Amino acid sequence: MDYESIDISASCNAGTECLPSEDPALGGQTMRGLPFTVGSPLGDLSVNCYISLAEGDSSATVPIGKTAHNVVFAHRQLETEQATNGPIGVHVADYVIRFEDAEAVTVPIRERYEISAVGDRQGISRYGVGYPYLAVTDQSDALIPRYEGRFDETGRRQTEVVQAQPKWYWLWAWRNPTPDRVIDSIEFVPKGPRFIVAGLTLGHVDEHPFSRAARRPVRIDLKDSEQAAKSFDLDVTIDRGERTYTHPLPEQSTDEFLSDAYKGFGEPQNPKSSPAYVELSGVPSATVGVSQGGENIDSVKWGDVESEGAVDTEKIRISLTEPGKNWVKVRVVDDDTGQIVPCRVHFRSPDGVPYQPHGHHNQVNSNLDTWHIDVGGDTRLGQVSYAYIDGTAQGWLPRGAIVDVAARGAESEPRRPRIEHAPGHQELE
Repeated sequence: MDYESIDISASCNAGTECLPSEDPALGGQTMRGLPFTVGSPLGDLSVNCYISLAEGDSSATVPIGKTAHNVVFAHRQLETEQATNGPIGVHVADYVIRFEDAEAVTVPIRERYEISAVGDRQGISRYGVGYPYLAVTDQSDALIPRYEGRFDETGRRQTEVVQAQPKWYWLWAWRNPTPDRVIDSIEFVPKGPRFIVAGLTLGHVDEHPFSRAARRPVRIDLKDSEQAAKSFDLDVTIDRGERTYTHPLPEQSTDEFLSDAYKGFGEPQNPKSSPAYVELSGVPSATVGVSQGGENIDSVKWGDVESEGAVDTEKIRISLTEPGKNWVKVRVVDDDTGQIVPCRVHFRSPDGVPYQPHGHHNQVNSNLDTWHIDVGGDTRLGQVSYAYIDGTAQGWLPRGAIVDVAARGAESEPRRPRIEHAPGHQELE
């Protein structure tokens, strides 16, 4: 068991009246891929479901009796002065973690650091109530529906993602510096405005419960030839992390792309489901799931992919595609004059994952087949997205990158070289 929810209902002193008109979900819940128990395990409305405390109230104690690398708290302030320019850092409570050997660690819980109010609730304005610096929402960031949506949200849909907002609580993780010692209990000592504790979860794996790493490109190969040949309808999820849309990779091999006669003019779009790629970020215990047409195909552990580089099952192969990358400054110059040449460029990894210059889209309009095939300084020709630059650019390039350049129209010969650069190499001309 990697994470274990703790039943705190015996220590609760308040019910759902704490959150009028919010209809909070009770019982077993999943927040950011982590299990929590809010109230009784069966969600019985007749049982108190929150520890509700404010300065002057007696403290509340929850027995634990287990070891843990992390303790994750689902909690929330019910009172705040943030919306009226009140201070941050207000001392809300002390969480006292007592070990079996009687030693205790006291952690101050401060407004806008470990805890915060939820805006637009209980008469609290949504404006001026910021996210806490050390806690995260109880919901994960989400992708905007890819193939449908309101016409007046067309522009927003091109951002692809919706930033998560708290539905009911904030999640804050305490990292245990001595995970081999048994935690006897946790005492909640109120020191300021009213707050509630909805649940506790123990982390039994040595990882931070919330992903902090940058996304990494991942290649997906379907081993069943019939599934691989189906029209593209692949989706990849990760329960304890973040993801992008899934995109098909080119059908052409690297050598075929390099020798193609139509350098600078894209390549045919791959209409099939495999191979494909997605960018993922997650904690090692996260589960990566692959589905096609809404039906699950298979899943693997993200930590196995990161540690081994590739994971094979009977149905899929999931592999990291990036051996490393450098932040590179690029100059495109004319061979005859040595002058910088305005042009359109495309950068990609040997697998075909695009790495466009900083400020440009890897996919134009999320790679959808609409009339939005050019956005600002970008255009798409089949499988390939190009960025229009003034002859200079910078951004991340994978080692072994392929560059596709078309300059000055018909009077210049497009080039498509493969660039090998070592760690630390930061100039390309």
